[in-house]
Amino acid sequence: MQEIIDLTKELVQFKTMHSKPDEIRRCAEFIENYLDACGVVYRRLYFGNSPSIMVLPKNGYAPVLLMSHIDVVDAQDKLFRPVIKDRRLYGRGCLDDKYAVAVSMVLLKKNMEKLQKQGKRQKDFPFGILITSDEEIGGFNGAKKILGEVQTDFCIVLDGGSIDKIVVKEKGVAKVKLLSRVKTNFGDKPWLEDNAIEKLMDDVIKWRTYFVKSAPDHWHRAVTCVDIHTEKPHQGVPECAEAHLEIRYTETDDVERMFSKMQSELHSEIVVESVEPLFPSGKSEHLKLLLDISKNTRIGFEDGANDARFLSQSGIKGIIWGADGDRSRHTPEEHVDIDSIIKLYSLLDAFVKRSGSIERFC
Repeated sequence: MQEIIDLTKELVQFKTMHSKPDEIRRCAEFIENYLDACGVVYRRLYFGNSPSIMVLPKNGYAPVLLMSHIDVVDAQDKLFRPVIKDRRLYGRGCLDDKYAVAVSMVLLKKNMEKLQKQGKRQKDFPFGILITSDEEIGGFNGAKKILGEVQTDFCIVLDGGSIDKIVVKEKGVAKVKLLSRVKTNFGDKPWLEDNAIEKLMDDVIKWRTYFVKSAPDHWHRAVTCVDIHTEKPHQGVPECAEAHLEIRYTETDDVERMFSKMQSELHSEIVVESVEPLFPSGKSEHLKLLLDISKNTRIGFEDGANDARFLSQSGIKGIIWGADGDRSRHTPEEHVDIDSIIKLYSLLDAFVKRSGSIERFC
């Protein structure tokens, strides 16, 4: 399916970083023009200046929903010039997540052509699509808002996993700030002062004892320090410092109880900024059908997280699946395997055709 590869290359050239909102809008307009040319009726939804595009066979309902996103993490200009090498497509967003957008668009186009030949209309579509533009900053104005207004029997989040691995569970994410404050008294003898940075460093070390470094296929809570700030020192001694931590927790973790216990052991104040839920797929006849169609595919877990976490909040069953990319997302070597894209398209096409035989809300 050369059209999917060509379309992905075109999408990659839009610098859809959140520092460039005009590029996000231009990319959304490009997708709309494509859908217009296919004769597909769509809705553009705007929440918080984040455009989303949704195509449904019926008002508010799709038997199966394919979800993807166009926004990407920041990158140098050269990464927005896609390159093909050794059957891999390189470029920012080619894996996360523009190949998936292209797959969804071409699948819509081909199905519309088949329906028109049969004298049918969009209401006979066996699936719908949702393309958002804020996944990389939390998905709060895209998937979170829109999924609550859509009915679907099964959602495939095309943003993770691999051809041979369907993800049925992801960890939850908590964002926490450690805030260290001290008072200085000596002024000209900083070595005698309490030091906010030093106390913060001690607390970060204590914090990490609650976590283990988790390999992708292991299921433990994990933590990453993503940023550290300090206020301008007074007489050379910082009085305030803070560390921003991102925690991945599992269903066996009582996050509130854990934070309470940790607070009793730390100098720094724990400020919980957000706690996002886990993604559990739940049992589904759709998943059984997908595994029957894709014989070599297994189910597995990932550390997460992406917009799939909003599915359970909306009472939607679903999975995370996608093409192969050697875990290169967000790296300078981001790439997607071209043969796996083609295989994914073929499997999705077979799945949506057969999914109509599954009883609704089974």
